[in-house]
Amino acid sequence: MLPLWHDASMIGSAREGFTSDLSAKCKNLSTARILVADDFDVFRKLVCSILKEQTAYQIVGEAADGKEAVQRAEELQPDLVVLDMSLPDSRGIEVVRRIKVCSPQSKILFLATSNDPELVGDCVHAVVWGHVLKVDVVSELVNAAKAVLSGQWFVGPQQND
Repeated sequence: MLPLWHDASMIGSAREGFTSDLSAKCKNLSTARILVADDFDVFRKLVCSILKEQTAYQIVGEAADGKEAVQRAEELQPDLVVLDMSLPDSRGIEVVRRIKVCSPQSKILFLATSNDPELVGDCVHAVVWGHVLKVDVVSELVNAAKAVLSGQWFVGPQQND
């Protein structure tokens, strides 16, 4: 039989390991992992910088086209994909469908250049959680991300008119 103090030291080291593991898991739970996909590099960097200002968000990847967006989503399994709906190599709706197959838990937030009612309908059918006009990205992106990540549908103010 081992001395009691030996057992206590093992418990202490096990507790420390458990506490650090728990801290890491809690940190990961509170930080949303985000993939940003837009073909225009300057705009993509703007979106990333807006989201990086929020401590609850971590940009885990970027993509410049639909094929790369799908590959990165499969590899990274992000909580949120902020996706330009008009990427040069594919339609946004098709990219969403492919992402939902390889990363089903990822929520999608579309960035669009126009306020097209047909697009909003397509978003609903493709299981997109929100839609923000690119002209509103500075004022609406953080609100949209918060809503979508909490399981709410988001439509920007100009889209309600």
